[in-house]
Amino acid sequence: MSGTIKNEKNSNIAGVLLAAGGSSRLGQPKQLLIYNGVPLVYHAASLALDYCDAGLTVVTGACHDEIVAALDRLPVGVVYNPGWLEGIGSSIRRGVASVDPGARAILLMVCDQPSITAEDVRNLVHTWKRNPDCVTAAEYAGTRGVPAIFPCSLRQRLLGLKGDRGAKKIIDAAADISVVDMPNALFDVDTPDHLGKLKE
Repeated sequence: MSGTIKNEKNSNIAGVLLAAGGSSRLGQPKQLLIYNGVPLVYHAASLALDYCDAGLTVVTGACHDEIVAALDRLPVGVVYNPGWLEGIGSSIRRGVASVDPGARAILLMVCDQPSITAEDVRNLVHTWKRNPDCVTAAEYAGTRGVPAIFPCSLRQRLLGLKGDRGAKKIIDAAADISVVDMPNALFDVDTPDHLGKLKE
C-alpha cells in the first residue's frame, strides 16, 4: 500500500466485501484470479481494510475454503452464505447482518474491480465524511454503483435485498447522494475476454 494513503481514524465504517459468486460467465472463480501478484479477493480486502475501523467482513459462497486460504491471514471476518446461488442480494444480506451494530456506515465492495486504487477508496471515504447521513457512491460511465458507502440508517433496506439485484436499486432511489468520479470502477472481470486486460 502506498505510504501516502493514511488510515481514516474514528470513521466507524464497517466493510462488506462480496466474494460469494460462482463466476459462471467467466468459467473460473474470479475471486482467485491473480492480479499484481495476489488473488483479487486479497487485493480488494487489502484496499478496504485501511478504511474499515469497524471491521471488514468477506462474504463467501462458492470456493469458500480456497477464498479463506487466499485471504492469507488478513484481519478480516469471513461469513459463509449458504444461499449464494440466490444471487448477490443474499450475500449483501448475509454481510450486512454481520456488521457491528455500532457502526456509522457500511462500505460495500466487490472483488472484481481490480483497477480501483487506494486513492479511489480514500476519496470515497473523504466524500462520505462531508455528508455522513447520505449514500456516497462511485460514478463511472454514466452510472452510479459500488464501491459505495451507506449510512446505517439504510441497513434495513440492505437487509431487504433479494435475488440477483444488488444495492444499485438503493443507490438509484437515494434522495440524498454524494458521488465520486471513479473511472477505475468501470472495469470488472466477468467474461474470458476480460482476462487479457486483467494482465495488462
